[in-house]
Amino acid sequence: MRTRDWPIRSKLTALVVAPVTALLALWIFATTLTFGPALNLLSARTLLYDLGRPGETVVTELQRERRLSAVQLAGSTELPALAEQRGRTDRAVAELRRRVDGEPLRDAADDLLESRVDQLVNALAALPSGRKFIDDRKVDRAGAIGLYSGMVSAAFQAFAGMATLTDPDINRQALALTALGRSRELLGQSDALLAGALTAGRFAEGEHTQLVQAIGNQRWLTESALADLPESGRAAYQRLTEGEAFTRLRTMQDALVVPNRSGRPAVDAASWQASQDAVQQQLRDFELSEADALTDRSVPMAVRILVRLAAAGVLGLIAVVVSVLVALRVGRTLVRRLSGVRTAALELAEHRLPDVVTRLRRGEQVDVAREAPPLEYGHDEIGEVGRAFTEVQRTAVQAAVDEVTLRRGLNEVFLNIARRSQSLVHRQLHLLDRMERRSEDPDELAELFQVDHLATRLRRHAEDLVILAGSAPGRGWRNPVAMVDLIRGAISEVEAYERVDVTTVQPAGVLGRAVGDVIHLLAEL
Repeated sequence: MRTRDWPIRSKLTALVVAPVTALLALWIFATTLTFGPALNLLSARTLLYDLGRPGETVVTELQRERRLSAVQLAGSTELPALAEQRGRTDRAVAELRRRVDGEPLRDAADDLLESRVDQLVNALAALPSGRKFIDDRKVDRAGAIGLYSGMVSAAFQAFAGMATLTDPDINRQALALTALGRSRELLGQSDALLAGALTAGRFAEGEHTQLVQAIGNQRWLTESALADLPESGRAAYQRLTEGEAFTRLRTMQDALVVPNRSGRPAVDAASWQASQDAVQQQLRDFELSEADALTDRSVPMAVRILVRLAAAGVLGLIAVVVSVLVALRVGRTLVRRLSGVRTAALELAEHRLPDVVTRLRRGEQVDVAREAPPLEYGHDEIGEVGRAFTEVQRTAVQAAVDEVTLRRGLNEVFLNIARRSQSLVHRQLHLLDRMERRSEDPDELAELFQVDHLATRLRRHAEDLVILAGSAPGRGWRNPVAMVDLIRGAISEVEAYERVDVTTVQPAGVLGRAVGDVIHLLAEL
């Protein structure tokens, strides 16, 4: 392909590549949209084991420390069990910080979850100063319970940020488990309030109201969360609630929510503690088991999505490759056909049409059909362009033929007129020559010379017309002519011949075939 065809190739390549590029971008976009949810499901396991499990451990230890702190504030002595519990809480918090600072969790978490994890870490940072207030008894039982409850609430905010899975069923179940955890937290708050009241022997001001609210909120939140669990989960939870520990705890809760004017808790401390610990442990085991099952469900689902994605991706890639190959083949075909039209146009403009004109000027006959062959490029738009250009080049060649024919006809007309004038002038000169020989009157002879001179000039103009018409003048010389005679002949053909004087002329001659042209040239000059 010649260099001049590159603009056509580049433009057609752009027209062909643009839709293919758009198709490829659409395929990449669709693949990314599908790949993202699959990775989201796969990240659920990372979130559970790097945040959910250690975070739940921290919540459990904080709940235990909260209860012991309330008991210590209600009594008059320090509890050795509280110091041991604080050690367990610190170890759980250290493990959580180690997990949340790791790369796996940060890669799996989105911006919202990272923000809530940072809030949880900041809330836990206030734990040492809160403990000092408790040890110095600068805070009451309600303040201590609020301190720990705020940290636990920050943990549940982070747990809720984990429930951003793309599958709606799994995501709804994850939120339900988080709500069950909040329900268990309300049960823990009730336990902390009641433990302080049992140790002190009576409720502090407002504690019974808080206890009733916590028990009511815990029951309502449990019912709401169970509605979003699958049938198997609801059945398992129902079996738990039918156990002895749950039954005893609910009976004691019913007794506690009754209006209490005496201010003394209406339950036995040992019975409450045994039922509370058993229910807390059973609820915790249930939540962890359901969370593991939920995570195990998300992994096969993610694998299925990835398999479908791989199949769709391969098929889409095959479609893109086929589209590219078809587009390139169509593009090359278009380039070849358009290049043929362009080459034919340039060939006509640069070579064929000038050659036709040159041959016509030489008098050759030209066949229009042969000089403008039809361009066959199919029956589509390019073929129509080729046929239209065929008509254009035929019209151009025919116009050139007609123009040269017209010019030749005009030349023949001019030549005919010039020849006739030339013949008349020659006859007039012969006549004048005979009259000059017979005339003896000097004045009459001078006038005849003037008429003879005018006739000579007429003969020169007639020969000019013959030359312009593309023919040779009638006069001709076979033998060389002396230069002085040639100059005298040119003088005789000008109007002011009397003003010209011929001085010394070098002896030289001019070939016979050039004599007429030189005489005309000198006369014009």
